[in-house]
Amino acid sequence: MSDWLRSDGEDVVLSLHIQPGAKKTELAGMHGGALKIRLAAPPVDGRANDCLIAYLADRLAVAKRRVELVSGAGSREKRVRVAGIDADTARTRLAAQFQEPS
Repeated sequence: MSDWLRSDGEDVVLSLHIQPGAKKTELAGMHGGALKIRLAAPPVDGRANDCLIAYLADRLAVAKRRVELVSGAGSREKRVRVAGIDADTARTRLAAQFQEPS
């Protein structure tokens, strides 16, 4: 199991490193033990967090209400819980854009 992705019952928890204010929203590789995501939204008034939740919901094909910011609301290091998805499915759906290093 990856450091950045772990199962928690019927959910997964993602460890993320966020780069707000980027030119476009995209997966950008690894940063330490976290998956790095660039966000086009600025880190102002929660816009980057909202962008992150919408992006993950879209990439993982789940409703936005199933994506919850667990920690790191004001930080680049975040933990996000995605309800009702298993780790293999989450990894497969994210892998369409990103190849995890072996």
